[in-house]
Amino acid sequence: MAHGLSADHEDLRATVEKFARDEVAPVIGDFYERGAFPYDIVAKMGRMGLFGLPFPEEEGGMGGDYFALCLALEELARADSSVAITLEAGVSLGAMPLHRFGSAEQKARWLPRLCSGEALGAFGLTEPGAGSDASATSTTARLVDGEWVINGTKSFITNSGTDITALVTVTAVTGERPDGRPEISTIIVPSGTPGFSIGQKYSKVGWNASDTNELVFEDCRVPEANLLGERGRGYAQFLRTLDEGRIAIAALSVGLAQGCVDESVRYAGERAAFGRNIGHYQAIQFKIADMEARAHTARLAYYDAASRMLAGEPFKRQAAIAKLVASNAAMDNARDATQVFGGYGFMNEYPVGRFYRDAKILEIGEGTSEIQRMLIARDLGLPA
Repeated sequence: MAHGLSADHEDLRATVEKFARDEVAPVIGDFYERGAFPYDIVAKMGRMGLFGLPFPEEEGGMGGDYFALCLALEELARADSSVAITLEAGVSLGAMPLHRFGSAEQKARWLPRLCSGEALGAFGLTEPGAGSDASATSTTARLVDGEWVINGTKSFITNSGTDITALVTVTAVTGERPDGRPEISTIIVPSGTPGFSIGQKYSKVGWNASDTNELVFEDCRVPEANLLGERGRGYAQFLRTLDEGRIAIAALSVGLAQGCVDESVRYAGERAAFGRNIGHYQAIQFKIADMEARAHTARLAYYDAASRMLAGEPFKRQAAIAKLVASNAAMDNARDATQVFGGYGFMNEYPVGRFYRDAKILEIGEGTSEIQRMLIARDLGLPA
């Protein structure tokens, strides 16, 4: 398999690299420390077409592919992960389920605004008692007089409480299957719907310039037509959504890992110790070389998973491998970059401080590293 980029993909990568370097990197630290959402940056990303990258033009998108989205995520995360996760969640979790499973009416209503970045969508899956075990969903939706009546709580939901959030797609138990297991369906809940409220805003270790909230549903009523896809297929739909999303998170992780290399190379050429720049010392050279090797290997893993997905081939195992390898690379590189910077790496004014704080969640979100290992083992035919 060839991993060279096409001319279109390289043009996109270079454009986003420049945007991240010139528009994001100089200002994002202030947003991060204030815990403020970067609306102006998101609006610029929308005008660039980034939120519409993998969607067809007839749905308001750019007519690109999922690999294009991954390239954009990698370049954004080289500068900042809060901005990157806003794009990743807005596309793969907010808009992609509508594209994959929505009716013609649902697509026409929501996708043009989501693709333009004018509005954001969110995906309400995780609950206080249902994280990795998403089948333990306790949120319920009863069909009463042509409306879904939703009750429950969702946790850690990205892009759910911004001023431009238009909808949240939630998984809920809508009945019981013949085998006694819960029937899980997916339902669109527009922002501002009575009974739907934004709960606490989390005080997070990292991703401080992204939006993450608890969601509360108390007898929230939406039309029956807001069912997304087939009733009872919500669990299968979110598994497909997460398989794709893992490739995107892998790309974001590679961006953070590569950003650590970038900053360490620069700093090693500037910082002097014992009469020489620290880049002359083999201890630093080997550490940075290992960082580059991790980033390179992880990039090849997500390239492979994305190519299989776009070719219509099975990609679940490769997506899990990419997510596992890339998130580990991000965490390891963030730790090593902080060590290269020494005391300055512990200061928030330096990007590696943000990278260190942002890296850990990559081993948790959209499937923990333990879940990825379980998926890989099962796909190899080992006992479930």
